[in-house]
Amino acid sequence: MALALVVTHEVTPGHEDAFDSLTARALEGIRSLEPGTLAYVVHSSAEHPQRRVFYELYADRPAFEAHEQFPHMRAFLAERPAHIDSVAVQFLDVDDAHLRPA
Repeated sequence: MALALVVTHEVTPGHEDAFDSLTARALEGIRSLEPGTLAYVVHSSAEHPQRRVFYELYADRPAFEAHEQFPHMRAFLAERPAHIDSVAVQFLDVDDAHLRPA
C-alpha cells in the first residue's frame, strides 16, 4: 500500500535560500536514485514566506525506509536543523489516487 507524508517546515528567518538550496540538492538524488518515491513536491507560500510544505508519496513503507537511508537524504536530515525553527510530519495512508506522468 502506498504511503504519503505531509512535512511542514518553518524556516528560520534569513535561512530561506540555504534551506531551499539544501532541498534542491536532496531533490537531485531523489530524482535520479529513488524509483520508489512516486512524488516529492515542495510547496512555498507568499502568505507564509518561512513555510515550506513537502508532499511525499512512496510506493510502500519499504520505499520510504529506503528513501531515509540514501546519502542525499541523510545529508538533508543532518543539515536541516541549522535552517529550521520547527518541523511537523503527518503520515497518511493512501486510499485512492490518480497520478499523471509529467
